[in-house]
Amino acid sequence: MKIAMIGHKRIPSREGGVEIVVEELSTRLVKMGYQVDVYNRKGNNVADKNIKTKKIKNYKGINIITIPTINKKGLDALIYSFFASIIASVKKYDCLHYHAEGSCAMLWIPHLFRKRIVVTIHGLDWQRSKWGGFATKYIKFGEKLAAKYADEIIVLSKSVQKYFKDTYNRNTNFIPNGVNIPEVRQPHIIKEKYNLNSNDYILFLARIVPEKGLHYLIRAYNELKTDKKLVIAGGASHTNDYYKEIQEKVKDNNNIIMTGFVQGEELEELYSNCYLYCLPSDVEGMPISLLEAMSYGKSCLVSDIEENTQVCGKYGHAFKKGDVQDLKKNLDSLLKENKLINAEILKNYISNKFNWNDSVDKTINLYLKKIKL
Repeated sequence: MKIAMIGHKRIPSREGGVEIVVEELSTRLVKMGYQVDVYNRKGNNVADKNIKTKKIKNYKGINIITIPTINKKGLDALIYSFFASIIASVKKYDCLHYHAEGSCAMLWIPHLFRKRIVVTIHGLDWQRSKWGGFATKYIKFGEKLAAKYADEIIVLSKSVQKYFKDTYNRNTNFIPNGVNIPEVRQPHIIKEKYNLNSNDYILFLARIVPEKGLHYLIRAYNELKTDKKLVIAGGASHTNDYYKEIQEKVKDNNNIIMTGFVQGEELEELYSNCYLYCLPSDVEGMPISLLEAMSYGKSCLVSDIEENTQVCGKYGHAFKKGDVQDLKKNLDSLLKENKLINAEILKNYISNKFNWNDSVDKTINLYLKKIKL
């Protein structure tokens, strides 16, 4: 089979969860003998302006097709998905796999060409506060077209599955993301760069955007009496004003460290050596960073939205979404009392429940289903 992937920014990249999912899925499909064309968006890594996008045509056996666009919030995705959809529609693919709601606004194009379309809804993106009025309406339009034209829809949470059934009377397929069990690393890079040691800090690792709730965590942390540092790892994503607000909030606290965008061994060391991982988000799809933190055997404190608690199950700690005092109370308890969960138990739980091979097999079954007439 020949598959096209459309809707992410670019791979290889850790700019967001969508990019990680596209890479993990595509590399496994190629190893299984499938031909995969990935439609990258031209441009630089928005998470870290210092990382330049390499002009590559092949990555781990995946064919890379780069679509030109303009570097303007909102319009870059629109232009990209329009041209990617036209090109993919006239090529001989067995299935077009769209990722994220915004790109689905162009589903009418491959539908006209009677292409088989599978869509992964990574989250209800119109809920994210970084988008303005037009962008929110455009993303919601993409969601409606996905419900109308997609042959199969994949969702990453039971709450989104219920939303599509209640809103559009549309049945969807719940296929969670997977995770790889990594190598735990000693603190070398982070010791040299930030003077961080093992179990020395609380870690927030995600894009610095309002819906991730970092402002709640900073307020709660500033009210704590603790020797643990707070490490904030991540870059902005069309949210420079919010990023500057966060920088302003932390500038007077020497125990709060902002690393910017991280990847590679530095990223692995940050996960490996944190005392606790915290994700206080208001909105999520299926948080890859949370899956990764648990794969390192790290106890996690998350907001009590279903997308977070569904990942943690009984092996995580939760606080009331948006409630700074409840977040502070839980942080204080985890820092003072021995409530951390055994690392091996966490690793076994997360690897058994969120397995990439299972996710890929279920996705392939949707590719192979008979096309609706």
